[in-house]
Parts: sequence; structure tokens; C-alpha cells
Amino acid sequence: MRHHIISLILLLATLQCFAQKDAKAREILDALASAYGKSAGTEIVFGGTVDGTIGLKGEKFVLECAGVKSWFDGKTLWSYIEDSEEVNISTPTSEELQSINPYAMLGIYKTGFNYSYAGTENVNGTTCRKVVLTPEKKQEIKEIAIAVDNRMRPVYIKIKNNSGETQGFTVKGYKNVNLTDSYFKFNPKNYPGVEIIDLR
Repeated sequence: MRHHIISLILLLATLQCFAQKDAKAREILDALASAYGKSAGTEIVFGGTVDGTIGLKGEKFVLECAGVKSWFDGKTLWSYIEDSEEVNISTPTSEELQSINPYAMLGIYKTGFNYSYAGTENVNGTTCRKVVLTPEKKQEIKEIAIAVDNRMRPVYIKIKNNSGETQGFTVKGYKNVNLTDSYFKFNPKNYPGVEIIDLR
């Protein structure tokens, strides 16, 4: 009898694991990441909670929105705050990167996240497939929803945190460009006179 109970528990745990790592959702996320990964660089114009632009290549990004411009070269983050004319330098955690960069999910889903397919949705006349990601361990982010078009491009991303706040980002423009590694590093020559604060 005890053996049957253990077998049942193992079966339920296995089924729960499959439910949390939905195969169709993984297929969409893999295709999205593959299309993005083949590019020498991507520039996206977005709107929604805030308007802005982001340049991406691998883990690297340059994000400009709400009076702040951030450069991340894969290790170091420079954040230029226009109002105070200062640049903060830090080494961010993966969780901090998720909160800064709405497109960080293009790679983070592979570890630390469950994902499920949520059907199709019409977004501004485009039929999209929707995937929902939830962190395996409790963190600031509660849920990430992404809608992808048939060219494997993100159409919108919604991020919900544990306090109930939701940020939504809708893609207004998307193009593949060649971005060099130096593009993702802050160049002080372009910002003379700014105060540089090293928080590392």
C-alpha cells in the first residue's frame, strides 16, 4: 500500500512538472530566442507604461526611457540620470536586470521560470500566441506575459509584480541592425561634466 502511495505522489509530481514546463510554450520561447539570437543586434521602439527605445544583442542592452539611459555590456551597468546629470555604475543581479530590461525574458525562461501556453490573442489586428512565465521561487516579479507574432517577434510584454503593479510594453518598431560591443558601454567623452558614481 505504501509503495502505491509513493508511486502516486511521484506521478502527480511528474504531471505537475510537465504542467509548469509546458512544451508548446517552450517551443514558442525557443523559437523567439533563436530568432533574436541570430541577429547581430536588434533595435526596438516601445510604448505603454513608458515610451522608449532599446538596443539588444545577447545579454547586452542600451535602454533609454523616462529620462534615464542605461548601458549594460553583459557585466557592468551604467545608468545616466538626465535630471541630476550623474552616472551610476553597478554590477546588477539577474533579478535587477529583469526589472530594468523588459526584454530580459528572451533568455531568462531557461532557468528559474515555469511557463505555460495561454492561447491566441488579437493585438492591434495581429494574431499572436501568448506565453505566461512565473518564477519558480518567490521574487519581486510575479508574472511575465508575452505575445509573439508569426515572425517570432514580441508584440507586447506585460510584467506583474507582487504588489499588484503591472507594466505593459507594446512594440511600435522592430528592426535588425549591426551593433558593436562598444555600443553597449558608457563613453564619458559623450557626457562631459557628468558626475560618475561607482557603486560596485
